[in-house]
Amino acid sequence: MTASFLNKLYQGDCIEVMDWLYEEHGQFVDLGFADPPYNLEKLYEGYTDDRKDQEYLEWCNEWLLRYVKLLKPNGTLFVLNLPKWTTHHAVLLNSHLYLQNWIVWDALSDPRGRVMPAHYGLLHYTVHPTNFTLNRLEPVEPADRCLRPKCIKSRPADIFRENLTNIWHDVHRIKHKKDRDAHPCQLPEKLLDRVIRLASNPGDVVLDAFLGTGTSAVIAKKLGRVFVGVERDPSYITITEARLARAENGIGKPKTSQTEIEQPIQLELF
Repeated sequence: MTASFLNKLYQGDCIEVMDWLYEEHGQFVDLGFADPPYNLEKLYEGYTDDRKDQEYLEWCNEWLLRYVKLLKPNGTLFVLNLPKWTTHHAVLLNSHLYLQNWIVWDALSDPRGRVMPAHYGLLHYTVHPTNFTLNRLEPVEPADRCLRPKCIKSRPADIFRENLTNIWHDVHRIKHKKDRDAHPCQLPEKLLDRVIRLASNPGDVVLDAFLGTGTSAVIAKKLGRVFVGVERDPSYITITEARLARAENGIGKPKTSQTEIEQPIQLELF
């Protein structure tokens, strides 16, 4: 697909941009991915992350329905959020799409309260009950095995691994500042790599309306997919553009901070 609106980043409100995309281009998305703010009072530019529960859920319903409208007849949607919110997302999506998997991402969160919250809900929905992309992936490391890079590097290639299940314990959050960009909730590349490999094929269109610093777009590009990213913060757009440029040239993350990029990229929608 070579349409001029693809492989682009759009700066603006996710609902407004998705409405424009639907009006102009209809159903074009093979894989939708959503990692919205979790209403945890994180510091985002131009967005308030401490809404009342009902206000937050109503907002979520608005963008969820936009995702549904943009999906192709054989399209797939993944939505990541806290279990508190994914239960509500599922109620809405069950009326429009088909639930294929409720994936538990065992992300080793920080201890809080008497019961340590250790996982996120990753909802996997499709437009059609049976006609959708679901690729077979390589087996993963068992849950009881050391996942530090040093441990993984020293293991023999033929060591026993497990088939992928709906509990993802081998993907960890980004814990060190040196490994992340200037974003309060950046996802690890391994998570997006798995989702995109699992639910799309080369040439498919991947939409992320909460792009952040562009991990989904970067991984889509590396895997030969087509990306469409939406982000309201111009500084995150700037970081994403820089990451995409490095991916194009096969260059890794630089040692200098991404916040040193001088000017954000402004993208006109109309």
